[in-house]
Amino acid sequence: MSEQTQGQVDWEAIRRQAGPYPLEAYHFVREGLSYTANTVFGEDDSLPDLDRHVTGQELCLGLKNYAVDQWGMMAPVVLECWGIRSSEDFGRIVFAMIDAGLMSRRPDDAPEDFRGVFDFREAFSHQELAAHIGECNVS
Repeated sequence: MSEQTQGQVDWEAIRRQAGPYPLEAYHFVREGLSYTANTVFGEDDSLPDLDRHVTGQELCLGLKNYAVDQWGMMAPVVLECWGIRSSEDFGRIVFAMIDAGLMSRRPDDAPEDFRGVFDFREAFSHQELAAHIGECNVS
């Protein structure tokens, strides 16, 4: 991820490319990337970014878990309000941010990696949310 500050980023251009997701959705994806990398590789920040690379599928699943950790049962409501209704929406946001230099990719990464990773209705069903939240509260 480059060290651009929010003031240097043309968020309107990114939104034109990816879709009219609100700015909060882009910040959520950036934060969710760190969350996912930490989940996959641990908290060890000594690894270079390229060695902490996650796949599109891993990122989608990490974003799902991050949303539930952040908002609990309200996770699907927040994502819906932002217009995020499928894993493909995550991919559009990610690749617009890659094109803007805010995220990096490997040569074999593709938008298709985000296609159909999970069904939002199933992943954010009451039963799945309750199970995930229950797992998070177990000591």
